[in-house]
Amino acid sequence: MNFSKLQTFITLSDCLSFTEAAEQLYCSQPAVSMQIQSLEKDIGVPLFDRIGKKLYLTKHGQHFKPYAEQIINLYHSAKEHVRQLDDLSFGTLSFGASNFVGAHLLPAVLGEFNSLSPGIKINMNITSSGALTAMLENNKVEFLIVSDHIPIDENRYHARTFYQDELVLIVNPAHRLAHESGCTLAELADEMWVLKPHQSATRSYLEREFGRYGFSPPQRIEISNLEAIKQSVVHGLGISIVSSLAIRHEVQNGQLVVVPIAGVSLLRGIRYAYHRSIHLSPAATRFLALLDGMFGNE
Repeated sequence: MNFSKLQTFITLSDCLSFTEAAEQLYCSQPAVSMQIQSLEKDIGVPLFDRIGKKLYLTKHGQHFKPYAEQIINLYHSAKEHVRQLDDLSFGTLSFGASNFVGAHLLPAVLGEFNSLSPGIKINMNITSSGALTAMLENNKVEFLIVSDHIPIDENRYHARTFYQDELVLIVNPAHRLAHESGCTLAELADEMWVLKPHQSATRSYLEREFGRYGFSPPQRIEISNLEAIKQSVVHGLGISIVSSLAIRHEVQNGQLVVVPIAGVSLLRGIRYAYHRSIHLSPAATRFLALLDGMFGNE
């Protein structure tokens, strides 16, 4: 089996059209068909069903696809890693990050990394925690940077917490608590809360922490976007709990006010994770060392 067959299979499985696959691969339709037939002979099972003019992945093809993607991704990573041993101005730094991390924690680190390694292309994927773990599993990214409340199998992945993120209560300047030195959870029972959706990692963390204090916000509005949550609080729609790092500018500009909650401390670790069985590229090694150096003492 060769890599050309695997790439042809992946391309065809994505578009499910011999014509489109041939265009993307810069070859003829018969060449695509021959590659697929040869691969099916190698594997010993049909990978596609041809029903009329439509093409479908078989059950075998569906199960084979993630393995094919892993092999191709690992091969391309290996080529880049070997070249970077002699030339760290070449290649790509590809990793995944949660929304908060990518938008508020990493830009300064990326700027510093780019000044040290300007020839390295940076590819940061910001998406849901489920999609991120799938990307790591399939070797589409070298590592993830996420909250430590997102499950990571530490038997398979090396994970290190490098930063402690504090979550704080925010209100708008006209709120009754804006000029108070603090409040209790009981005083927040009648407030309208603006929170991430139930399935989000942040929401799950807050619900667990609230549960420890026997508290559950009775009135809530769910918004999936952090920026929209902040703006909702700015405009008096309700109150929320968000990362202190994410609201620094709004607090400085007087748009939001942080109110301490007596007896409540909300901290979550931010960590990076990567396969234990895979050697990191020189670019990834430099970037993670930079993370440790910039946040290691916080």
